[in-house]
Amino acid sequence: MKATIVQPNTLQRDTSSPLYRQIYQRFIQAITQGSLQPEQRVPSIRELSNELQVSRSTVESAYTLLLSEGYLEARGQAGTVVSPRLADMALQSSKSLVPSPVNVADLSLFDSASATDPLPYQLGLPALDLFPRKLWNTLTVRQLRLQSRHMSYPQPTGYLPLREAIAAYLQLSRGIHCSPQQVFITAGYRGALSLIGHTLLQSGDQVWLEDPCFPPSYHLLTQMGAEIVPIPVDQHGMNIAIGKMHAPNARFALVTPAHQSPLGVTLSMTRRQELLTWAEQSHSFIIEDDYDSEFLYDDRRQPALASLTPNNVLYIGTFSKVLTPALRLAYLVVPHHLLAPFMAACHAWHDGCPLLQQSVVTNFMQEGHFSRHLRKMRTAYAQRRQMVIESLNQVFDTHLQFDTPVGGLHLLAKLNQHEDDVALVQHARKHGFGIAALSSRGLGTGCGKGLLLLQS
Repeated sequence: MKATIVQPNTLQRDTSSPLYRQIYQRFIQAITQGSLQPEQRVPSIRELSNELQVSRSTVESAYTLLLSEGYLEARGQAGTVVSPRLADMALQSSKSLVPSPVNVADLSLFDSASATDPLPYQLGLPALDLFPRKLWNTLTVRQLRLQSRHMSYPQPTGYLPLREAIAAYLQLSRGIHCSPQQVFITAGYRGALSLIGHTLLQSGDQVWLEDPCFPPSYHLLTQMGAEIVPIPVDQHGMNIAIGKMHAPNARFALVTPAHQSPLGVTLSMTRRQELLTWAEQSHSFIIEDDYDSEFLYDDRRQPALASLTPNNVLYIGTFSKVLTPALRLAYLVVPHHLLAPFMAACHAWHDGCPLLQQSVVTNFMQEGHFSRHLRKMRTAYAQRRQMVIESLNQVFDTHLQFDTPVGGLHLLAKLNQHEDDVALVQHARKHGFGIAALSSRGLGTGCGKGLLLLQS
């Protein structure tokens, strides 16, 4: 079957959106509108790079993202095709009388992990073999006996006992002083970011975003109408001085200060103070994504931004990394003076999270199991991290360079600039490994070449 060429309109080279992401968006649009059908072959990397007059590495980055999210499927010598698993979505789009505009956030960026077993080294997953299944089943059965409680509509803001447990935990572990009313339970990280967007974000608002970044943050903010301002990250974290130079009046800054995703560096105390001062003077908001701060392997923990200046910091935490992402439970802590607009937005846009899961997590925390589970996980991760580094060094010798982070769940194996991390990732995925390419997470500035992998 002849490969179908995506409409080769001129790419926008004078915008903040990288070329590979523009190519990625074209494929998403072609698939959802039915222009590309399941099982249909797409152009080879060489064909499309010639057609669009861009480098092969640019097209490779776009294809790697599409393959990892399940839109495309590589079939060796038979080429690359649109995934047959998208048949239902493509059929629905092709039958629409009036094509609707593509919204990547609504499509949820089809997650291939949901259709298959987790791959070795796949990012975003805790050590599922250490999940306390027997205890969890006991707590779940206990809650199921209270059937009437779990059969009504959940509160949009979250189960109050869970909010109380989270508030107490944050005060002890992160030094964040907040009331339970300031804690909102959301459906994962995206739910928390969406709630912020519905409450505070206006179309065209500038948002500082770390470069390289966590891809879902970029996609979701873009779909909500934000203007992304990429801010480079160095060994001290986000470069605040560059942010103030390029977008001094930005409305938001989204940071992962404890363990930057994906570089793994920690935002220095000097940069934290600089960021907080900028936000206060410009009347802006800081979105603090504290996604895996629970896993620190020494005593060099920096304070949470929300513990230093709570008036303009929106703090996001999640149970996906400490328990399991299947729970789809996260929490957002908002400043006290913003309670009214957030409660209004929550009731308008959020249906609430399953009460059964919230109740089980509440018992898990209140009975002391949560803290014991974290201690067990920290010890196991520290041991496994060292084992992964040693085993990979034995195989690859000096080809991989590890900057061992002080915490977190993932590792970054740096490569020389002449290495093609995208091609290595494609090769690894063909052999069943879930690693990711560092270069495909860059927004503008060169972030180097490397392989991102889960350390457990």
